[in-house]
Amino acid sequence: MTVTRRPALRRSMTARAAIVTERAPDGRTVLATMRSDPPLTLRGTAPGQVHLVSTAAGPLGGDDLALDIEVGAGSSLDVRSVASTLVLPGSGAAESLMTVTARVGPGASLRFAPEPTVLAAGCLHRVVVRLTLAEDARVSWREEIVFGRYGERPGRCHSRFDATAGDGPLLRQEFVVGDPAIDTGPAVYGDARCVGSILTTVRAPESAVGNGWAVLPLAGPGTLISALGRDCVELRQRLRSGESHLETVTVPPRERS
Repeated sequence: MTVTRRPALRRSMTARAAIVTERAPDGRTVLATMRSDPPLTLRGTAPGQVHLVSTAAGPLGGDDLALDIEVGAGSSLDVRSVASTLVLPGSGAAESLMTVTARVGPGASLRFAPEPTVLAAGCLHRVVVRLTLAEDARVSWREEIVFGRYGERPGRCHSRFDATAGDGPLLRQEFVVGDPAIDTGPAVYGDARCVGSILTTVRAPESAVGNGWAVLPLAGPGTLISALGRDCVELRQRLRSGESHLETVTVPPRERS
């Protein structure tokens, strides 16, 4: 008689990963701390560049994951990921949580541009971003969310973004994906299957709207680029269109040629 064993269910995980950069005397950026905590595994891939590698499925319901980033004065950091993040439901109705806390010091710069987060059907996920910038710090922070895998409705995601520059608030943004009361309304996401944004400390002189994208200057030293797309490729193209517009309107005319 053949006995078939059921695969054991993965228990919820708590992980805390961290990156700290410093400026060396010769001006190079040094990764002073790079601490992985599976499934959040970090790999240094170039000077001042780190890729996030997921070494386990998920996040799944019940997981509590956190990434702490500190970019020291005068240093620079580029954070990316090797693949999209697939958020899956757990065995119960538990919520998964991903928290990213980033502090960018004086004269420092941070580019945060991971691949999209995909909300699989049935997931319950929360994203919390806390970003603190010194007055002369520079940042480009990209976030992309995909409404489920092909042919399925998305799970539910509650995203909260809080950014502070100097002593004042720069951006307070909150949105929900996966609530039928919101998703089915043509005035919110329409036929889009992806939503994304880029927060940058480059200041737009005025707001602008294009095909599926919008550029909004913030009250502080920054601009928010938002876009919708029917798939990841279209979303990324529209975010780039918003960036291209911003570059055009912020570069002095004598430098455009």
